[in-house]
Amino acid sequence: MSRFWSDIVHRLVPYVPGEQPALAHPVKLNTNENPYPPSPRVLDAIRAELGEHAEALRRYPDPLAKGLRATVAAHHGLQPNQVFVGNGSDEVLAHAFQALLKHDKPLLFPDISYSFYPTYARLYQIEFETVPLDAQFTICVDDYLAQNRPNGGVIFPNPNAPTGHVLPLADVERLVAGNPDSVVIVDEAYVDFGAQSAIALIDRYPNLLVVHTTSKSRSLAGMRVGFAFGHADLIDALNRVKDSFNSYPLDRLAQAAATAAYEDHAYFESTCQRVIDSRARLVASLEALGFEVVPSAANFVFAKHPQHDAATISAKLREQEIFVRHFNAPRINQHLRISVGTDAECDTLVAALKAIVA
Repeated sequence: MSRFWSDIVHRLVPYVPGEQPALAHPVKLNTNENPYPPSPRVLDAIRAELGEHAEALRRYPDPLAKGLRATVAAHHGLQPNQVFVGNGSDEVLAHAFQALLKHDKPLLFPDISYSFYPTYARLYQIEFETVPLDAQFTICVDDYLAQNRPNGGVIFPNPNAPTGHVLPLADVERLVAGNPDSVVIVDEAYVDFGAQSAIALIDRYPNLLVVHTTSKSRSLAGMRVGFAFGHADLIDALNRVKDSFNSYPLDRLAQAAATAAYEDHAYFESTCQRVIDSRARLVASLEALGFEVVPSAANFVFAKHPQHDAATISAKLREQEIFVRHFNAPRINQHLRISVGTDAECDTLVAALKAIVA
């Protein structure tokens, strides 16, 4: 601590990211990265920017990423003015908290959810309430309806993190329709691994904002590209905040890489299916070892063993350079969040777990 800190810094509880081990060949199943490389078109696009287009690197990038927005808008059947781009979905979410969720009523989000939400709320001094998931880690839509719980906004991941549980699109629509006077943000970082996107509802609900990332299903966690989709008025609010903070959030390489990733739809579908297939295989292996696994529509699973402490399992795996995520938090401190790796990585994990729980 320092006497030079602002008062708000003393009150902050920063988000803790997953460990990035400095090892040669870790089995890294703790940060939900895609186990497969990005589309070859991405590498070609980056090489072009560094080669034939390298002269342009001395100039600032397009502050609105118009080419990327047009590509992504066409992919989702939207207009470019319904798309916002940012430096990863975390920055997009930060702008959304500041632009759309700071009101005189509390923001609502699940008690078991993305742990950046309370961090942002405290950073931007937004009052919030956490709403308990049920015993099966399911969002109860009625708990979020304005008539039952007046609010200044709602945000939740779908599929949820860290549980992987998915809320059906009909229930998402009921939640959005039940809050006509506040913004509902659906954080769809993992939607491509088994859920329906709420983007299809945008033209019917001006209070809906959907957030996506290229970090998971498009294998671009290292490039930091995120999106928000919604009514043009919501997007305008995000751009006003962006241009009051950083007019150039995406560099030329990131814009070129993300555009190429969206253009290679066949590769995207192929890698998503490989992850889905590996997830099913991993779940079966974990259940055979006695683990209880929450049904997942994400690129990770959430599991506990009724006879073994989760923190101890995580520590023993770490000794073997196998990394999974353990959250020492109420209701979930006996669960492990395990990213779906390649089949070979999952086999290494399962072999280690077999020895630990035997």
